[in-house]
Amino acid sequence: MRRHPIRQSLLAIIIASLVSGSAFAADEAKPDKPAAPTMASVMDTAKDSDWRDLDPDNTLYMDLPGGRVVIELAPQFAPLGVDNIRTLVKEGYFDGLAIIRSQDNYVVQWGDPNADNAADSENPPKSIGKAKEKVAGEYFRKAEGLPFTALPDPDSYAAQTGFSGGFPVGRDGADGRAWLTHCYGMVGVARGMEPDSGNGAQLYVIIGHAPRHLDRNVTLVGEVWSGMELLSTMPRGKGQLGFYEDPSRRTSIASIKLASDVPEDQRQPIQIMKTDSDTFKQLIQARRHRAEDWFLDPADHLSVCNMIIPSRLKPVETPAE
Repeated sequence: MRRHPIRQSLLAIIIASLVSGSAFAADEAKPDKPAAPTMASVMDTAKDSDWRDLDPDNTLYMDLPGGRVVIELAPQFAPLGVDNIRTLVKEGYFDGLAIIRSQDNYVVQWGDPNADNAADSENPPKSIGKAKEKVAGEYFRKAEGLPFTALPDPDSYAAQTGFSGGFPVGRDGADGRAWLTHCYGMVGVARGMEPDSGNGAQLYVIIGHAPRHLDRNVTLVGEVWSGMELLSTMPRGKGQLGFYEDPSRRTSIASIKLASDVPEDQRQPIQIMKTDSDTFKQLIQARRHRAEDWFLDPADHLSVCNMIIPSRLKPVETPAE
């Protein structure tokens, strides 16, 4: 039987109006969906218990003409290297040395400009004192027992990535290896061809892209928490790999000291957000799924070197009235 086209159109209109009406009623009854958290809104909920103080025995102060660089050491990943660096610092080894290399989008390196002049009696290398000449490379450690806040997204250089004790970390798995990753601001031990040729007398910091291909090939010993702008803006060296050919372009290091050897009233009261805190885990999700109005097409993905670990100056306690 043929359907009348007018009746068929009227029926379609009636059905559509009923459907749209019921949908409108459902929308009226549905409560407003809460706004997705932003990084700022998560930070607004942070508590004092979400923050930790830097350990003065594992914190270095590098004083440059432009100001101070604060570096946190990571003995849980490189105990031998950190111990030798502490010895070098105690010996005053770095005092009066220099920034010797600045390679664009890569690293800034510091140490003794005369380190390779063993046969030069006029410009001999500076003595390392009681520090060790060679230190075994510490390219990874056992992941077992290591606190680990995992990122949910895949990584090109590790089976898993996440954070431990405030540092970016890669690992094979909970029962495999774990290592620090070459993210912006990470500090490593320069070495030669031999695996144990780095003793901490020359250190570098990442100032550009994250060269993750270096992971597990160089000992990483810490991270810069303050003063990165002093290092990242160093004039670029014109020599091979960014080394300064003209000594006058080097920046002198006034001193590097352990914070524990600096009077308490002269220390930097820096606090770092605990990477095992609920607030930090919420920050991870907020950075993965950017809900800020500016974002047109959020990535819904996060790499370990793109997660910002918040730091702050410790609030001054006001005496109770």
